[in-house]
Amino acid sequence: MLGSIPDLLRLVAVPVFGWAAYRDVKTRRVPNRTWTPLAALAVVLLLWDAYTVWTGPTAVGQRLFLIRVAISLGFVIPLSYGFWLIGGFGGADAKAFMLVAVLFPVYPVYYLPTVALPLQQSAIGVFSLTILSNTVLAGVVYPLAVAAGNLVRGRFSLAMFIGRPVAAATVTEEYGRLLESPDGFDRGGLDLDALRMYLQWRGCSLADIRADPEQHRRPSSLPTVPNDPGDGSLVTDGGDPVAGDVTEPAHDAGAGGADHSDAVDDPWGAERFLDDIDHSAYGTSPAQLRAGLDVLVERDEVWISPGIPFLVPMFAGLVVSLTYGDVLFSLLQAVGLA
Repeated sequence: MLGSIPDLLRLVAVPVFGWAAYRDVKTRRVPNRTWTPLAALAVVLLLWDAYTVWTGPTAVGQRLFLIRVAISLGFVIPLSYGFWLIGGFGGADAKAFMLVAVLFPVYPVYYLPTVALPLQQSAIGVFSLTILSNTVLAGVVYPLAVAAGNLVRGRFSLAMFIGRPVAAATVTEEYGRLLESPDGFDRGGLDLDALRMYLQWRGCSLADIRADPEQHRRPSSLPTVPNDPGDGSLVTDGGDPVAGDVTEPAHDAGAGGADHSDAVDDPWGAERFLDDIDHSAYGTSPAQLRAGLDVLVERDEVWISPGIPFLVPMFAGLVVSLTYGDVLFSLLQAVGLA
């Protein structure tokens, strides 16, 4: 494979994004240090390309390069940050797309013996937008695959396009979000990371709560000295311990302890938990926590959405972009819209 030195160095992103996608599937967490070396490389390569173009022979090429870089940096980066602000992206997703905007502002070119890649370029020529659109198209495949799997297994529900059923007793071993409330289907159900944080904070397991829900609903059952809630990750991920395997046992209120009167309108201690921790439990509200716990103690099977580990379609979008090119532009051309 032949290409400019900066474009060849950009291929380092492929194994990095592949590893990040694997981590996203297994743990839903990607260390910040993953992006630092690639970000430094992206800045160096952008300056390298800028110098090469600026000292080139044509003013047209210089203007096109500057326009495409301006679109990539001025549109994709704010868009990624905005999606992170409203909760549409996780932190790793936003950082990855910001990195793509700097690393791939214009189309790279790779020469094989009989063809040059990418095969299909868009008219605008901003490569980060091609990666973004291919990522979105790859993400669309996910709910279709989930629905097909549920149909084959005879699972029919309003949640069948975005979730799957699991035993209620085992939800702490899963990533994702409950798709049920006591009133039925609910896309805004309890985040399972937040559930693990709550159980860790209380110093009990979901099995304990399911065995005696009435006792655990009472504020008087809350610990006097709660545990650190951690971040809700699974022990197998190298994260903080989850409930049932706490390092410090919680102590129930007793003589001389804090008075958590049962008259307080705080079932499950949801408000106290969220007030006590010094950071958000993934945007969980007391109502969401209470509704989720009510469902988990009443039902044997629940629907959960594992969510889309967004770095997976992003990795797919990157690979498709580097080889085929802009899929959306090809589709628009096929129907006469481009």
